[in-house]
Amino acid sequence: MLKDLKFDPVSGVEVAIAKTPEKTGESTFYLYIINHKEVDLKNLLVMTEAEEKQDGSGRKTSKLRHFFENLAAGESLKVETVDPSVLSFYNRVWLSFYVDGQVYDRRYMIEPFKEWDLELIEALDLKGRRGT
Repeated sequence: MLKDLKFDPVSGVEVAIAKTPEKTGESTFYLYIINHKEVDLKNLLVMTEAEEKQDGSGRKTSKLRHFFENLAAGESLKVETVDPSVLSFYNRVWLSFYVDGQVYDRRYMIEPFKEWDLELIEALDLKGRRGT
């Protein structure tokens, strides 16, 4: 049962929406998972959704789910395209993964921001916004 699982706090794993240049010269926003740990993450399950208001009212996006077998130590993973129209929404990311047979689980939120209001995300060498 879920209540019998031990969930340790997640550290060393970050999510971000970053503006990524394409070969065409245009830029696209993507959601990334960044593994700052010195160990691989296994069986990553990612669920994303965005809501117009923090309390969940207003417009919402559909929930998207992704599965990835592995994210190597010190690497990042491009999860999905983020439409610029939802940058003004509260983007929520639920991440679950295993390290050495132990399950880890964390919910992140990326606060609303403007397309030009970005910070450097060193691990990606791109500008974007981090989740908290």
